[in-house]
Amino acid sequence: MSKAIYALYDDDEIMVDGAKSILSKNLRIKDVYSPFPVHGLENVLGIKWTRLAITAFLYGLTALTLALIGMWYFMIDDWPMNIGGKPNNTLYQNLPAFIPITFEFTVLCAAHGMAITYLIRNRTLPGMAARNPHPRTTDDHFAIEISKDENSGVSDDEIRAILKETNPVEIFEK
Repeated sequence: MSKAIYALYDDDEIMVDGAKSILSKNLRIKDVYSPFPVHGLENVLGIKWTRLAITAFLYGLTALTLALIGMWYFMIDDWPMNIGGKPNNTLYQNLPAFIPITFEFTVLCAAHGMAITYLIRNRTLPGMAARNPHPRTTDDHFAIEISKDENSGVSDDEIRAILKETNPVEIFEK
């Protein structure tokens, strides 16, 4: 694991202004740690939109297909039942009765699929090692991470001087 220098802030606006200042001095910010989402930070750091919505659509489409195939198999092919005089020999005749179950199963699978994908992508599943530079970034402080490898042309002292100009509460190395 490469070494990094962190600047710890106690206010989100000071941290965002600090990030702008750091980037204007041609330093690359590796990551920012925050206890809550900070509005506008993604634009400052140049973070792209997530593709989680695409995965949600694919999970929902898969669930829709599985729900219809499953209900066709259970209620029409394997064990046809006459419930309330409804026809039971074709899928299209039973489709109105299958819509609520299909919708609920689609939402269930899309939501669970998105949540699991999010946890895997961010490496936050239970049992995975947490990557948190300072315990207070989960409570009331914000941290900016500057990787030494990504800023190899700049000395540690220069990085610390640039970070000190942004008014952090603390600067530390890990």
